[in-house]
Amino acid sequence: MSQLKEKLKELVSACFTGIWIESHEHHDAILEIAQLCRDESWKLATWDIDQGMKIPGIESSIEATDPLAAVKALGEMATPDGTSILVMTNLHKFVGSTEPMQAIHHQLITGKLNRTILIALAPSVTIPLELTRLFVTVEHQLPNREQLEEIAEGIATEEGELPVGRELEAVLDAASGLSRFEAEGAFSLSLVRHGRITTDAVWELKTQTLKKSGLLTLHRGDEDFSSLGGLTALKAFTKRALLSTDRENTAVRPRGVLLLSPPGCGKSQFCKSLGKETGRPVLILDIGSLMGSLVGQSEERTRKALQIVDAMAPCILMIDEIEKGFAGVGSSGQTDSGVTARMFGSFLTWLNDHQSDVFVVATSNDVSKLPPEFGRSERFDGLVFVDLPDREQKDLIWRQYIDLFELDSGQAKPNDKEWSGAEIRACCRLAALLDLPLKQAANNVVPIAVTAAEAVKRNRSWASGRCLDAEKGGIYQFGKAKSKRRQVKVDPSLN
Repeated sequence: MSQLKEKLKELVSACFTGIWIESHEHHDAILEIAQLCRDESWKLATWDIDQGMKIPGIESSIEATDPLAAVKALGEMATPDGTSILVMTNLHKFVGSTEPMQAIHHQLITGKLNRTILIALAPSVTIPLELTRLFVTVEHQLPNREQLEEIAEGIATEEGELPVGRELEAVLDAASGLSRFEAEGAFSLSLVRHGRITTDAVWELKTQTLKKSGLLTLHRGDEDFSSLGGLTALKAFTKRALLSTDRENTAVRPRGVLLLSPPGCGKSQFCKSLGKETGRPVLILDIGSLMGSLVGQSEERTRKALQIVDAMAPCILMIDEIEKGFAGVGSSGQTDSGVTARMFGSFLTWLNDHQSDVFVVATSNDVSKLPPEFGRSERFDGLVFVDLPDREQKDLIWRQYIDLFELDSGQAKPNDKEWSGAEIRACCRLAALLDLPLKQAANNVVPIAVTAAEAVKRNRSWASGRCLDAEKGGIYQFGKAKSKRRQVKVDPSLN
């Protein structure tokens, strides 16, 4: 029995007379309700603005445009010892009017006496204040992996059209988060294009779905760990955590990492590479896109975005420069009526309680600006500091970008003390763009260690003893071993 049918059976048996189902798939929800009514011998009627009221086996005289008459007709469907149910589609469009609202209020009260149940189907929970205590809400969830596999089997009826083994698992992973209607369309499109179900068409439709939401973007690139120099310990930790986890045991699933570093040290690139390396899609959440102009809209968009993330599991959620998205959370009550604080609270609760297979990678250039509760244990698996690259890392990065921009690998390199990976890339790109030697191109590069020397020093001091080391593992220490590094003075005129 599906989760929707199971919940409805309990609520109707307990005589909850008002049930509000949040669903974007009204047809599938009505089919499940109809099947439940047949199994339990309950009387069922449906109403919508186009078809009017329909009672199986009975010719209805209720006008299509009259929701008030449909509500009143529910009382006439009562039987002495049975249960009658009326399903009204998109009721939220009509329930705000005074007469339908009052009729619904009366029906929900009297329904206790004659076991008449009103079920509202709508894409959102929009209940007037007068009726909020009379309705119980139920979510019609998106299809799970078993249901998606059944849909695929129904579409791919010929031999060889349905993948098996790991390929089938990849298709089901790609289809997670799609509605039944969208999954059918994606599988059918794949059959037309390739003669069998593959992940390509599924990902195409999934990307469109995320774009329509306006809350998240999907990254699917070709970069893997070989395109990112250094970060040895961080790569090994995250890859082992994601690839060796028992997916069925939610208690041991990895939760994510919070990365702190100066700008340009590869935090964002690491996250995108991690997706390719582990075969997971990377969802990018821009906290600014969650802000709405209406009262309560920001909080609602936050909850919706997190619901989409849960539905897309298994996946990686990337939140770049998170301290800027939640900047001012401490003074939110005075500056924005507490909107940012409520959004931050919702996100913290989700980080702590979510059971979905979502690995969160949040990046920050100054984690000290975030409240201390954000980085506590069990919200992330680790708080990791990504320092400016050392000599070995820089050599790897130089080779990578010299090859990328097709430069002469034998030429001399500039003085790159305290350079980040982004500055090495910039130097190589400028050398290719301006057709200059690397040393000469370096005159156009001013490293972050010069432009923001105080911030870099502050980050290193804060991270020492508090964070894990992304390169060497263990606790990051910025002391005697790195004293020479801290005392280096870079002449801006040379770089």
